[in-house]
Amino acid sequence: MNAPHDIARRMFDLIEPVALVAFFSEEPNDEMAALGFTTYWDGYFAGRAAPLGRAPAEVVDAAFYSFGPGEVARHVPKVWDTTTPEEAHAARQRGCVAALRRILGDLADSPGLARAADLLARAATGAPLEGRVMYAALRSLPLPTEPVARLWFAANMLREHRADGHVVALMAEQVDRTESHVLLAIDAGVDPPESFGRIHHLPQAYLDRVMAGLRSRGLLDPEGRFTAAGRATKDRVEALTDALAAAPYVALPPADLDELVTSMEPIAARLVETGSRPSLRMVRRPSSFSQATRIHT
Repeated sequence: MNAPHDIARRMFDLIEPVALVAFFSEEPNDEMAALGFTTYWDGYFAGRAAPLGRAPAEVVDAAFYSFGPGEVARHVPKVWDTTTPEEAHAARQRGCVAALRRILGDLADSPGLARAADLLARAATGAPLEGRVMYAALRSLPLPTEPVARLWFAANMLREHRADGHVVALMAEQVDRTESHVLLAIDAGVDPPESFGRIHHLPQAYLDRVMAGLRSRGLLDPEGRFTAAGRATKDRVEALTDALAAAPYVALPPADLDELVTSMEPIAARLVETGSRPSLRMVRRPSSFSQATRIHT
């Protein structure tokens, strides 16, 4: 695991289960509902966009990149009529910490987790800010001292750091917001790709144009599968994403990086075993917190 992109990919595998509790556990949903949100997506946009402050929909849309046209504007800035960005971030963090404590059990108070949290926080605060909008927004917030909160906050920061780089990689390949989900769905074997849960609800005429555009560029064949050019494009996006995500880890001394990997492995394994991982075959877009809980856990 000497190459930077290999390091970034390995750390992604270890960090993603920690960060995903924000989306696949009941506790964050419950905390956002307690603030007054009645739909999953209002809570999602309030919690994730909170570090940006009261940014307009255009800014949030640009930073998130991957939502369909107009989707962000249905929630932002409306969510700030219900709560403040500060309260939304605090509620999201409380819910994620509670979910991690429930799932990790005895690991939550172990010396290994405390050490993992400290090392992960060092990595998360050691990368350049330039061009990293969501990462920079999170870096502006206080880093928690309690180990489980520190672990989640650092994992979330690193996830957004990677996502900022992923947007750069997609734009470099001229892959737009919805096309990115189509390529992801095809790569994961979702057939037809338009049924992927993140885009299936979009207007059919719009999805037809997206698919036609990918075919006209030679990235998909008539059946909606990768051509050689499409496969190469997807591979380049992933390779550049990994390369751009490596900075926080390569800055650590090799011994500390090895210790970080070792200390994160049992944490990630416990989370994966109990379901903190995405399902690419989600076919419903949740409209309420109860529905979101059934789908995401």
